[in-house]
Amino acid sequence: MSARGKARRRALDILFEAEARGEDPLRVLAERLERKEPPVNEYTATLVEGVCRHRARIDELITTYAEGWTLDRMPAVDRNLLRGGTYELLWMPDVPEGVVISEWVGLASELSTDESPQFVNGLLARFKQLKPSLAL
Repeated sequence: MSARGKARRRALDILFEAEARGEDPLRVLAERLERKEPPVNEYTATLVEGVCRHRARIDELITTYAEGWTLDRMPAVDRNLLRGGTYELLWMPDVPEGVVISEWVGLASELSTDESPQFVNGLLARFKQLKPSLAL
């Protein structure tokens, strides 16, 4: 797994853990940075901070375009996969869109249900298509 792939996985871990504990992801990130075990690299912090900064808009987009699914009905891991992937896809123009989608779909394949990779892929591909017209 690439360094950025590991960073995405750690960002997902932090977002998921924060939700499970009912805490602010920035607080969980700060705890992880302080502990230094496992190590948290700069890209992980960038992803978590970006998701937090744009969370309202990210959740609005997911809610709008996830046909037949509400955020509450999604598995928590899928919800956080989509948050991380949406942030990286829409707010980090230096990362190739195809790589972003592939990496987050890969995490869905590894960590979620059998249907999750197709769901994550479909929604992130839709955001890629709509990106020029989305008000961010």
